[in-house]
Amino acid sequence: MLLLATVSCFSGMAWLALAKSAHWRQVRRGASQSAGAMRGLQVAGSLALLLALWLCLLADAPTMAALVWCMLLAVSAAAVAFTLSWRPHWLRLWLLRRG
Repeated sequence: MLLLATVSCFSGMAWLALAKSAHWRQVRRGASQSAGAMRGLQVAGSLALLLALWLCLLADAPTMAALVWCMLLAVSAAAVAFTLSWRPHWLRLWLLRRG
């Protein structure tokens, strides 16, 4: 469960980052982003973070689950930031719609 929560949390952070125009252009090499795509990425990112919380709650007691989820949020945000600064094209795997 915690491995799935980690993947879900990283995906959520990646989608929220890709919802920002600067990061979208960084990953898509200058391509513009539509408002619909931006909104879809925001919704997908938020749902993925909620899924990560739910998976943490299934794996542990609520107090421990909240702590683990907060730690996953921090680690995932840092991992996405490092990916964007080092190899932004790796985040193309998280694009919801290719084109």
